[in-house]
Amino acid sequence: MNHQGKCRNLHGHSVKAAISVKHEQLNDNGMVCDFSDIRECVDQFIETHLDHNFLLHEDDPIIPALIANNERYLAIKAHPTAEVISKMIYDYIKAAGFNVAKVVLWETASASACYEEN
Repeated sequence: MNHQGKCRNLHGHSVKAAISVKHEQLNDNGMVCDFSDIRECVDQFIETHLDHNFLLHEDDPIIPALIANNERYLAIKAHPTAEVISKMIYDYIKAAGFNVAKVVLWETASASACYEEN
């Protein structure tokens, strides 16, 4: 909503996420954590909240029409930009107990957004 560029029109993305985790010491296996554990966590979040879903700002006027047609959507407090989605993934992984350093979300091979805390 309120975006002046071509992305104001309805559209979707197939994205790639790069997730970095950190720790001051390696575990007994010489790792920060097992990559498959992170992937399982992220896959669950994507399947539940993002995959084949319509992400919208909570004030988007199209929401009543989606409800009336029993369409799947996720209304969030912010505009669903790559930056916001990166933060959503970051927060989910962090809440799951991983010491996440940053999440980079790639919309295209040359366009990405990153979220990390200081």
